Amino acid sequence: MSNSETADDKPTKKKKGKLKGLLVGVALIVLLGGGGAAGGFYVAGMVGTEKQEPEDPDKPKIILKDGTAVSEKDAEHAAPKQSDSNFKVTYHQIEQPFTSNLSNSDSFAQLSLAVSTYYDERVFENVTDHEIAIRSAVLMELGQQDPFELDAPEGKIKLKKKLRDVINQTLQEKTGFGGVEDVYFTSLVVQ
Repeated sequence: MSNSETADDKPTKKKKGKLKGLLVGVALIVLLGGGGAAGGFYVAGMVGTEKQEPEDPDKPKIILKDGTAVSEKDAEHAAPKQSDSNFKVTYHQIEQPFTSNLSNSDSFAQLSLAVSTYYDERVFENVTDHEIAIRSAVLMELGQQDPFELDAPEGKIKLKKKLRDVINQTLQEKTGFGGVEDVYFTSLVVQ
């Protein structure tokens, strides 16, 4: 009987060996196929790339010094963020002066402003179109200022930054885009 038992074990071992080889082969094919598919999707740009939103044609373009209009994404490649020397700056005078009482005092301030941008003329068109909202926001901010702070150059610089932020916030609310790079005092009187 011992001879018959060993004879029965041999075919079982052969079947197990064939089954293992078949499973390893199938697993290898699946792995290679999956890897190839993943590589194909990556190369095709479906996986592993940033989603690019379509560019808004109504959004102002940045103007390079040579007069070429480029998108913000293209401008990032044109020059590093630290240096704006490759961009053309344009200025716009806000026609009417601003006059407001100052916070907690009998003092008032009267100032005239100009704004600058590296973007195209659409920023200034937006400033003109929404001048009433911008004037209101600037006057609200000006009315919150302490007259003693405005005596010092640091206070004036701080006010410029606040006014720039207020103008950009107003433009952002009204048009979806700010674009004002800096604010300049063309006249400033505090009494």
